[in-house]
Amino acid sequence: MTVATASNTAPVRFDAVVPAIFSALVKVHDSVNQYGLDKTIHHLVQLRASQINGCGFCVKMHTREARDDGETSDRLDRLIVWAHVSDFSEAEKAALAWTEALTLLDPKTDYARLRGRLRAVFSDKEIGALTATIAMINLWNRIQISAH
Repeated sequence: MTVATASNTAPVRFDAVVPAIFSALVKVHDSVNQYGLDKTIHHLVQLRASQINGCGFCVKMHTREARDDGETSDRLDRLIVWAHVSDFSEAEKAALAWTEALTLLDPKTDYARLRGRLRAVFSDKEIGALTATIAMINLWNRIQISAH
């Protein structure tokens, strides 16, 4: 039986031990940003996925970034109940529904219906950038949570 010690239970410094992977992941964001996804939607989906995943570090960071870019505290306070309030546009709601579907991965999810909702307000390029944004925040949440 292995006994846990402070040295073998410390978080792994992902950026230090696999710097090439870390650097490549950071570069993905530069590529995604070239497709012009609305900055407000970008912040909302990153924050919502982080809430679902329970990543305190990412929730704090993405809340601060959203506020720095002009998002209101009222909307951020109600993000968790976005589907039940009138604070969010149809584009934001479609993006948040897609975020929840790709974060929770319920086998009963009707992805075709969600894609139809997305296509009513986004181009396929925007949907691609949105999907990549959601995938990346889920990855970053998992990396950060591994350090809890």
